[in-house]
Amino acid sequence: MSDAKDSKPGSSRRTFLKTSGAALVGGAIATRFGNVPAVHAAGSDEIRIGLIGCGERGTGAVENALNSAPGVRLIAMADAFKDHLDNSLGYLSQFKDKVDVPADRQLVGLTAYQELLALDQVNYVILATPPGFRPPFIQAAVAAKKNFFAEKPVGVDGPGIRAVLQAAEDAKAGGLHIGVGTQRRHQTGYLETLQRIQDGAIGHIVEARVYWNQGPIWVHPREQGWNDLEWQLRNWYYFTWLCGDHIVEQHVHNLDVANWATNAHPVSAVGLGGRQVRTGPEYGNIYDHFATDYEYPNGIHVASYCRQIPHCENNVSEALIGTQGFCQVNKYTITGGKGWQFKAKDNLPYVQEHTDLIAAIRADKPYNELKPVAESTLTAILGRMAAYTGQKVAWDEALNSTGTLMPAKLDWSGELAVAPVAVPGQTQVTS
Repeated sequence: MSDAKDSKPGSSRRTFLKTSGAALVGGAIATRFGNVPAVHAAGSDEIRIGLIGCGERGTGAVENALNSAPGVRLIAMADAFKDHLDNSLGYLSQFKDKVDVPADRQLVGLTAYQELLALDQVNYVILATPPGFRPPFIQAAVAAKKNFFAEKPVGVDGPGIRAVLQAAEDAKAGGLHIGVGTQRRHQTGYLETLQRIQDGAIGHIVEARVYWNQGPIWVHPREQGWNDLEWQLRNWYYFTWLCGDHIVEQHVHNLDVANWATNAHPVSAVGLGGRQVRTGPEYGNIYDHFATDYEYPNGIHVASYCRQIPHCENNVSEALIGTQGFCQVNKYTITGGKGWQFKAKDNLPYVQEHTDLIAAIRADKPYNELKPVAESTLTAILGRMAAYTGQKVAWDEALNSTGTLMPAKLDWSGELAVAPVAVPGQTQVTS
């Protein structure tokens, strides 16, 4: 997991984990719907988690799930690296009887996810690997008939998004329940604010601005003995085949709010970006800044900015301009039109997203978040493609692009070259 800030500015998933765990363990979990109803802690009601991807993101997601409802246990874990699994299990052992992962359910290797999905005991999978692996792992989870929670984004390229959209339909047909980690969609302040926007509080949206500008994140210097694959996997954020670039991995949250507010996705994008500060080989092949003009239906334009450069003005926010007012979404305020400000206590959205999914599973109510998050992910991919190529790129071009970022073969013995840094005016739209 990165140190990148999440949710409202000034808070992060890492900070959230440190501050929320003690308050939630063993107590009733307050939700925006009231208290979680009592359930049996065993039998068909028990949620038995299998974690795929044991880094900080996956570890945090398990902690959130364990805190989200009664009758939840972690029973299996899988990761490419044993030290990731060991560190995660060591941290999660504080939950004592909520964690039961014997040695034969501690699965390590590039195909460990397949072993975990084959476990009949697991009925709730958390997919928290680097984003490049999400499309095939989502497909595999659907084929295994598992309910699951996937972290965002859900892909890094057009072919991956097409696979996820098909998996969403297959999951719906199979009655599976799927949550995805766009926690703003489970955050009380965002929910109430966006509901008012969609009820016409600022009239028709004509323009929006979304930002994720922050400083640098982690990097792990290459150690002796690491081959190409291990180095790239341990530094997954810096390689487009794994991360999709930070506009996809991180800024997707703000772009998701734009799609949510407009009830649409872009029809095209033009953009620019580059690699001005993070220029060394340790930073792989991603950019450090993007600026994108998205055109939505009805002539709506969304100005999008994201940056990971030190010593600059930071901003993580979403703003909407309407024909009758203005909304600063991240501050839950509306001015003009039907002026309003959210003053109630906000909830804990990282926990809430699991509470909502588990409640749907237990009630066997339809629940599938894949399609909207796939569209938000493609929105971010569209912006990356526009910046990488220097061209105006249409939605359908991005969705139907043939460029697959995933390397043809992954193994621990061969070389794995780093793809060239994209050059506007030279890089092709298929990429």
